[in-house]
This record gives sequence, C-alpha cells and structure tokens, in this order.
Amino acid sequence: MRRIFLILFVLVLLSGLVGGGWALREYRAFLDRPLIEQGTARIWLPAGGTLSTVVGDLERLGLTRSDWRWRLLGRQQGVALAAGEYAVDPGMTPAEWLSRLADGQVVRHRFTIIEGWTVAELRAALARDSRLRREAGTLAEETLMARLGCACPAEGRFLPETYFFQRGDSDFDLLSRSHAALNETLAAAWQERRDGLPLDSADELLVLASLIEKEARVAAERSRVAGVFVRRLQRGMRLQTDPTVVYGLGPEFDGRIRRVHLRTDHPWNTYTRHGLPPTPIALPGRAALDAAAHPADGDALYFVARGDGTHHFSATLAEHNRAVDRYIRGRR
Repeated sequence: MRRIFLILFVLVLLSGLVGGGWALREYRAFLDRPLIEQGTARIWLPAGGTLSTVVGDLERLGLTRSDWRWRLLGRQQGVALAAGEYAVDPGMTPAEWLSRLADGQVVRHRFTIIEGWTVAELRAALARDSRLRREAGTLAEETLMARLGCACPAEGRFLPETYFFQRGDSDFDLLSRSHAALNETLAAAWQERRDGLPLDSADELLVLASLIEKEARVAAERSRVAGVFVRRLQRGMRLQTDPTVVYGLGPEFDGRIRRVHLRTDHPWNTYTRHGLPPTPIALPGRAALDAAAHPADGDALYFVARGDGTHHFSATLAEHNRAVDRYIRGRR
C-alpha cells in the first residue's frame, strides 16, 4: 500500500511539474507576444473601469483572451488604472500596454483652428468633430462669451493654433483654451506695440490684425499691408478693404464683389465709413497680431492683388489706378 501511495505521489508531483512548466512557458510567451502586429487599436477605459473591462474589450477585438494570464500580470504589476482612451500600437506587449494605462498615457487628439476663419467657421468645424463632447455647440454667441468671462463679440476672440485634447474633453474646453491664448497673445502684442500707432486699445489692434489676416496671404506682406492701413488711418483716409464688405454681407455674398456692394452702407463697409470696423472680421493669428503692432515703414497708401497671392503697393492714386488696370481689369 505504501508503495502505491508513493507511486501516486510521484505521479502527482510529476504532473504538477509538467503543468507548472507548461504554465510558465505559456505565461512567458504571453508576456513576449505583441497584442497587435499591424495597425492601431483604440480602447476606452471609463471612470471606475477595471483591468477586466479593458481586457474584455481587447478580447472582443480578437487581440487576446481574457484569462488567468492577465489576472497574474495585473497582480504582479499592481497598477491603478486611469480612465481615458488608449492606443494599442504595433509590437506592444501586454506588460507595455498595461504600463501605458497605469501611467495615464491617453491618446491625444489635435484640432487646428485656421488663421482667417470666422467664428462661425470655427464653431461649424467643432460641431463636425465627433471626438469632442458637445457643450458649447448650442450656446448663443453672447452666452458663450459670457461663460468665457468676456463682454465682447465672439469674432476674432480665439487664437488660431493646433490644440491637443483627449476624448471626453468638450468643445467648450477647447474654446476656453483658445480664448485664453488669444487674450495672452493680444496683451503681449499691445504691450510691445510700436509707438505712435493710431489705435486706442488692444481691441482696435485685434480688429486691425483681422483685416491684415484677410488681406495678406503671403507672410512677407503682412507688415507692409499693416503699414498701408496705419498710414491711411493716420491721414483720415477710408481703409477701403474688400474683406470688410464681404464680412458685412454675410450669407448674401455669392463669391463676387460688385459695385453695389461697395456702395451699400453697413457698419463693416470700409468704403462708406471711416476708421476701423466695429469688430474683427476673422480670427487673426500670431503673425497678423505682430504685424498690426509693428507695421512696416514706407509711403505706400494703396495695394491691389496681382492674382497670385501677392500685392502691388502704390504710393499715389495714379500709380494705384494703373496697377488696377493691369491686374484687375486686365484679368477681366
């Protein structure tokens, strides 16, 4: 009998050793095996989610099996998981991915506000971005700006840049950051402005920068365009810039400016009114704000588009009219 028990004990021991060896090999292979070979997968871990939550998502994507190996790895690493969206990159092992979750290395998305957009174009682009939670989309502009702490028109009050965010952030979060960036950049531009500008406030600098943004398509011309506008303001001349007319027309503009548009008075029509428009007409970028604060010296009082993105600058009306004949009427 004792011999039988000894044989059984040896068999059980051998079975355990064999099973343990198999389990060890399986676990090591699991640790070394990439979750994904090509492409990238995205996993969302909600607040309060656990390791089994995300491993279940991985299993549903066919990337792993939710079994004892993940439970053992979780106990070994002893991590607390942070909520958010996580990427599974090619070649990433289970331990590497779990470390990413523990470190809170969430996916960062980007949203770019384009220089020269109107605030309406900005809000339309935000509404199309499904990665952002809706919070500001239905707010009237006055309500939106009040929530941002600014008793001002919304136009021009958001700085064009690329902003990074994570899934779950709201459109209001992004607008708030952009508005704060604009305020900081505008304050710096106003503080560092050239002496003698015909501007009474930073708000007027912002308006001027928006005109420069819409007129100067070539970076090298921003300060020259700013110089023309500043000299015209100093001499009491009307600015006579087409983008202000287009802005005032709003949805009625069909893509072509006609003489009737230039003669139709409205607050933004710089052909019928002196001085700056009452509000910005677009979102100016850092370069346009800098150009408004540091316009180029010179004697040019006019400019006309050549049709290639650049302008011909003129010091006299006679020279300007010849340029118009060449570049505008000649094209027609």
